[in-house]
Amino acid sequence: MSLRGHFWTLAPFLRHTLVPPRAPQSTEWVTRLEDGVIGTLSLNGRLSQTGASDTLIVIVHGLGGSATSYYAVRAAQAAARTGLDSLRLNLRGADRRGEDFYHAGLIADLEATLRSKALHAYQRILLLGYSLGGNLVLRYLAHDPDPRVRAAAVVCAPIDLEKGARAIDKPHRAFYRLHMLRGLKEIYREVAARRDVPLPVGKAMRIDTLEQWDEEVISPRHGFGGAEDYWAKTSACTVLGDIETPTLFVAAEQDPMVLIEAVRPWLAGAKTFRRVITNRGGHVGFPERVDLGIGTSGTVDEQIIRWMLAPT
Repeated sequence: MSLRGHFWTLAPFLRHTLVPPRAPQSTEWVTRLEDGVIGTLSLNGRLSQTGASDTLIVIVHGLGGSATSYYAVRAAQAAARTGLDSLRLNLRGADRRGEDFYHAGLIADLEATLRSKALHAYQRILLLGYSLGGNLVLRYLAHDPDPRVRAAAVVCAPIDLEKGARAIDKPHRAFYRLHMLRGLKEIYREVAARRDVPLPVGKAMRIDTLEQWDEEVISPRHGFGGAEDYWAKTSACTVLGDIETPTLFVAAEQDPMVLIEAVRPWLAGAKTFRRVITNRGGHVGFPERVDLGIGTSGTVDEQIIRWMLAPT
């Protein structure tokens, strides 16, 4: 694994942490949905509107992230520069308000989002998912997508969740694993303060692998038989052939978190995909001017957005 993959994973994150970028002007977007276990819950996000666009880009964050994650803000900036509206969605619990906690295949959150009255006026919707959010977007597209969804893009998506979890649980990837678990534990503490949870908070805080988290937290809450059952039922790799929406799949050869060998074999069955595997970049982080080779120009995010606009 090249050190450049680590650099392009960590450098944008650290830059955002030290000098947070200014997000486009936005208002809070809120909708409600019914969950069969906990009843009514709220979803929210940040809606940026130009006042003249009939197209909305819905941006879905990765594991442990939120609508404020640097890559989500970066994508919203690119949408604004392109003249489009954007919604940076918080999956349930990602806002740290204690509603609940999400999982990799919880398409109900995306379905409820697109049903929201506040989004009814949009004639075209584009979906942009990062990391775990990319897996969720793909699962949604394979199910019964809103007809307004004209195109989608996913970036560094861990479409084989078992291989992804087992790779990130290896000792030499502890830095990345513990960072993700830190975000998940923040969400869990807030949920535990409001409602019953599957595992006492103290025990949950001592979990140090994704497999254990999926086994002891995700699976009992969401009705899976364990981590392996959860991975098998929510991985996008098995449903790629069911997707009919034009979709751009962007991955990085040197991604230190989502290994390319866990992704590449599955892509042959994705008939509507445009596949880009770049040798420059890390996990959701890329040199600003890297050319994805998809016939568009600008930053990576602008290239992705312009590609999604082309088929619509």
